[in-house]
Amino acid sequence: MADTFTTSVLHVTTGATETVTDLTRDCEEFLTRNAVGRDGLLNIFVPHATAGIAVLETGAGSDDDLLAALHTLLPADDRWQHRHGTPGHGRDHVVPAFVPPHATLPVIGGRLELGTWQSVCLVDTNISNVNRQVRLSFLG
Repeated sequence: MADTFTTSVLHVTTGATETVTDLTRDCEEFLTRNAVGRDGLLNIFVPHATAGIAVLETGAGSDDDLLAALHTLLPADDRWQHRHGTPGHGRDHVVPAFVPPHATLPVIGGRLELGTWQSVCLVDTNISNVNRQVRLSFLG
């Protein structure tokens, strides 16, 4: 049986361009305050219809490669039935089918268990909404 459930909301400003924002440090700081040496699970959830959470390498080009792949798979053009907002915005509503709005990761001894090159990232292709919330929840 779990001993605790703690949750907090991050407020992230993504800007006017498509972004992959590294949240790893925010996740680690949340766990430092709330996990205190315990084992459990960290859930990261973005309550937006046009953003997702990805675990991937950053800084070596993979983040840009992810955005390029999304452009290839989901071009920002007029093919989308969902048409409000900026041109091609309908594709932003399909992004969470490819980059889900959540991730659940192991926490061991109060520390996030990621691989050497893994980071927790907010993926946001919606340039019309620059203010995002990300909910971090620890169960342990």
